[in-house]
Amino acid sequence: MNPIRKQFDAQPEFPFSFNYRDRKTAQLELPHHLHDWHELVYVHSGMGSFFIDRTIYEMRRGDLFIIPGSTIHQAFPDKDDPVTSTAVFFSPELVRQSSLGETFSYLQCFDSCSSNHAYKLECPAALESQLEDKLAAIQSELSGQPPGYRHSIVLYVQYLLLLIHREQSDGSSGSRSPFVGPNWMRQSLLYIDGHYCEQISLSSLSRLASVSSAHFSRVFKQLTGMSVTDYINVKRVIRAKELLLHTDDSISSIAPACGFDSMPHFHRKFKQIVGLTPSHYRHNSTTAR
Repeated sequence: MNPIRKQFDAQPEFPFSFNYRDRKTAQLELPHHLHDWHELVYVHSGMGSFFIDRTIYEMRRGDLFIIPGSTIHQAFPDKDDPVTSTAVFFSPELVRQSSLGETFSYLQCFDSCSSNHAYKLECPAALESQLEDKLAAIQSELSGQPPGYRHSIVLYVQYLLLLIHREQSDGSSGSRSPFVGPNWMRQSLLYIDGHYCEQISLSSLSRLASVSSAHFSRVFKQLTGMSVTDYINVKRVIRAKELLLHTDDSISSIAPACGFDSMPHFHRKFKQIVGLTPSHYRHNSTTAR
């Protein structure tokens, strides 16, 4: 398994990265990757599909994908009409600020997407125009780097998040038919999502789906970019990261709770996917808070 851990060159005091109007092709698209930063992906043109968490979405002009940190995702551009998109990456720390006496938070759109397992926003024309203007302004600031350009970019990102939150709250937009692929694939992803900490085999999943193991494996890899085993291991590691961050549970108890049958296997997969051992991840995350 070789998942790409997205690497960012940003300096610690400005945890932000930006890929403006990047044209994706099937040949150049990265394999699936994980990172702790939040991500916004806006589609300017083209077509494709986007696997996020447990759903496969269509990608078309005007679609916005809202991807919280530590969420599995992989884009598949159409080979004949590849996607041109802008991706905004940033650490949650970039936009944290006082509540100013309101319940609003700039990160609410990510929290909402996580809780609802819905990561796509189909933007109405007015929102499309506003998003494109703000993304172009961010690119201009990065290119020219006038005095205060980082502060300006933070303000633009905050405004983007405010617009997205208001659109989500309005409830008039969203993805009407989000899932791409056969129904058995959707049911299988939902099943894995509820049982990944248990022992799950390809044969048991294919029996539940009423397809052959070979067909299940082929379609799963085609639609997600990952093998069944790799996908389950990444889901387990994401859960382990949550427990390492938010509980005092020992590493020896976290490993079996997340479905790993041995400590060596847990350490090996965790380091392969995260880039750190579980103990170093917990220490570094605790120190950073």
